[in-house]
Amino acid sequence: MQYTENIPGIKINVQAVDITISDDVKDTIRKCISRLSRFHDKIEWADVYLEDKKEKSTQQKQVSIRLGLPGNDPFASEYGDNFHALLTDVENKLRSQLEKR
Repeated sequence: MQYTENIPGIKINVQAVDITISDDVKDTIRKCISRLSRFHDKIEWADVYLEDKKEKSTQQKQVSIRLGLPGNDPFASEYGDNFHALLTDVENKLRSQLEKR
């Protein structure tokens, strides 16, 4: 599944490898990017990658986010078992990177 949407000033590109994500996960992604935009006003885009590896017994899911900023792009990734928790962890990592700028 792949889709693109725009929130004010930021283009969000979501790629979910061989899975369909629910509306509540999409909503969590929107909220995550909106909160991150408070820490840096020049975010132009966000690439979100979601993956679910069913063959793994633990930490089946992976979330990665890259933010498009002038200069180096902040990137964070996390493995676990719940997309909502992973999005929160990745958001916290990205927030730390944005606060250091």
